[in-house]
Amino acid sequence: MSRTEVPFAKTGENGGGRLRAFVRVRVGGLPGAFWVLWGGSLVNRLGSMVNPFLSLYLTGVRDVPIGTTGIILAVSGIGSVISQPLGGYIADRFGRRVALTGGMLANGATLLALGHAQSLTVLVAACFVLGVTIDLFRPAAQALVADAVPAADRTRAYGLLLWAINLGFSLAMVLGGYLASHGYQLLFWLDAGACTVFGVLVWFAIPETRPAGRERGAGGFLAVGRDRVMLAFAGIIVLYAIVFQQAFATLPLAMTSTGMSSSAYGIVMGINGVVVIAMQPLIGHRLAAFDKSRVLATGFTVAACGNAVAAAASTAVGYAVAVAVSTLGEILVFAITAAVVADLAPARLRGRYNGLIGMAWGTGFLIAPIVGTRLLVVGSTTLWLSCTALALLAALCQLGLAPALRRRAAV
Repeated sequence: MSRTEVPFAKTGENGGGRLRAFVRVRVGGLPGAFWVLWGGSLVNRLGSMVNPFLSLYLTGVRDVPIGTTGIILAVSGIGSVISQPLGGYIADRFGRRVALTGGMLANGATLLALGHAQSLTVLVAACFVLGVTIDLFRPAAQALVADAVPAADRTRAYGLLLWAINLGFSLAMVLGGYLASHGYQLLFWLDAGACTVFGVLVWFAIPETRPAGRERGAGGFLAVGRDRVMLAFAGIIVLYAIVFQQAFATLPLAMTSTGMSSSAYGIVMGINGVVVIAMQPLIGHRLAAFDKSRVLATGFTVAACGNAVAAAASTAVGYAVAVAVSTLGEILVFAITAAVVADLAPARLRGRYNGLIGMAWGTGFLIAPIVGTRLLVVGSTTLWLSCTALALLAALCQLGLAPALRRRAAV
């Protein structure tokens, strides 16, 4: 072997070693059950094509008036508020696998019923059930991660799960938009199929992780309701959820009111997925080293900055920058929120605690369009500055709650 070959070999070995170290730090050491859940979540989100295009389906295919469509979507929203507390109860009472598989199969069946509904009554009923079943699995999924993953790795695990969900959803939006232009029936079947694959995968590949023992689920939602720290944290999440949901509730209205097209809004929102997919692997594994409340407060503050940018925006580029900044805050908030709930929840009540935090998100999502559209009537600057103030309020409240959360995490 010549001298010139030796450095080349070492360089290759070092490069391979660095790559292995890069991957190991970000994905290493997590149990197999988590990776089954990760893969199932990716498949499920790849097939999630109906909900983003539901309003277009109702108005364009079923000829439902816009006003009636708004009511139907509100009915679906009411169902989504019920969804996660119900899913949390099932996860604690009957097990994580029952909640995950049952929720997915129920959601798939509902999608097919909605896709073949002919009367307005059936459409309304199917949309309500869709709202109930769409997130029925989520508390069980969050509880399963808390059950299976050591506390030191949970923040990283939840971040990786967020990455898979965003990757799948981003691809689904592109594919769904193309398929919708050629007819909606295939969307319903693909979405239902993805739900079925996820449910079957969980049932056959993930062992039950629910704690054993007679005290399992003892106290129920009354015990959760007596946890003042958890209730306070849920209230903070409601504040942020109101801000977060404006990207879907009022941003498209604000953009089109200035003459921008709906395709411009689609491109701007595509920035959200790009930022999550690019940034989460770079920062997700580092978050566990920091105090959770400080990370959350930082995330809320970054979101406030994003809304402040939106207040000054008048072009698609300006709104794209606002979304990109807000998404950085989103990465911090979503990765840490589930880890905080895992710290607060007793093992026997993890499903219910995650159900409560899911209800907090749903409540914020219900309030968001009501408040946001009224503020938008006053002016887009008023809307976005109000969101800035609300996100900063959430950050201050989180810092105020921090000592209580630290005490609970130390127990």
